[in-house]
Amino acid sequence: MAVLVEAISVIVRISAIHEKFDGGWLAFLASCPNQTLCEDHKLVRVGFMEPSDVENYVTFLEDQGLCYCDSDGQAIDIIVIDQLRGPAAQCDWVESGTIPLDGDPKRKVAIVRLKGDSATVFIAPENWVYEESLSCSFGFVPSEHKDKSLTFLTHENGCDVYLNHLTDELNYIGRTKTRTVSSKP
Repeated sequence: MAVLVEAISVIVRISAIHEKFDGGWLAFLASCPNQTLCEDHKLVRVGFMEPSDVENYVTFLEDQGLCYCDSDGQAIDIIVIDQLRGPAAQCDWVESGTIPLDGDPKRKVAIVRLKGDSATVFIAPENWVYEESLSCSFGFVPSEHKDKSLTFLTHENGCDVYLNHLTDELNYIGRTKTRTVSSKP
């Protein structure tokens, strides 16, 4: 099997969650910061639209016992995969690419699967619909251009809402719940 990759996806080996994550699989599920989780029994994916949310989540996962990369930059338990750019680190345990949805070459979906798996079927989050997805309609604003072309308007329903000065349209960037971990004496 394979899992969907949209926007910026954090992919984790399920075996590592069972072995290393503080509290195991159920604690991992309970800590998921948004509704984008999907899994194929080997890999689990959580998606983000904002790089700082990805960084915070990876740090959280590391604090719970998982390892992102070793000293050589090789992914160990976690790999971050950008829908357009691919993996953010070297990773010898996954392969990513695109597949046509329902055999239609005009409707491509980015996926990731364990290396050596030949799956052309993928798992998406519950209630995912292609026509309403980032796979169908994807907009990207590099971080260095965000302040120049977007004006923040408000935060509603888990999204930051911006006015795009290039298109005069509203853009919605999904945000995750902020998770604060404090240690008490």
